[in-house]
Amino acid sequence: MIQQHSKHLYFLGLLFLFSFYSCDVEQTKKAKLPDVDIDVDAGQMPKFDVDWADIDVSTKTETVKVPTLKVVMEEVEVEVPYVDVDMPDAGKKEELTIAVEAEVSSQTHSLEIMEVYATQKRLYVISQLKPTGKDLKGERMRIADRIILNASDDLDVKHYIIGNRLPGQFNTQYSYIRSKVAIANKLKNGKVIYKK
Repeated sequence: MIQQHSKHLYFLGLLFLFSFYSCDVEQTKKAKLPDVDIDVDAGQMPKFDVDWADIDVSTKTETVKVPTLKVVMEEVEVEVPYVDVDMPDAGKKEELTIAVEAEVSSQTHSLEIMEVYATQKRLYVISQLKPTGKDLKGERMRIADRIILNASDDLDVKHYIIGNRLPGQFNTQYSYIRSKVAIANKLKNGKVIYKK
């Protein structure tokens, strides 16, 4: 029993030493060692709030309109990536839907959000537009992708689409680039918070 207490104390000492040298730590709950009687309580480890970015990526079901082959919009339930970002010194958090859209007319295309970078107060959303080759026979359709971001409500969002800009006024709302290399300087101090 004494050896087990020594191991707990040794572990706690290492935990405190590591915590004070790696980041800001604020203790929110004190440690409690097991009571030594005939009945032994399990005890509890200390709990800490650590001050650094914490990112959790999952999915969330959302009803969206998607085009069918006849270019008729239908509502279906799809799994949408859900990114929860906790950043130090950030403002109030709220859920934001980050969406990218394009209008196509000659042939079908795919449009996907590939990566999201965060730099202080700005998000860089990088999407990819690719032709998929099915003839639309003169019809027009809109394609889109989205993610849900739970983060600070004071972030500025900038969209870049890797691919060729398609004709039409609707397709002028985003910046089109040949590859991510074109914006490498803007991303060099950023942190990837989402990657497909």
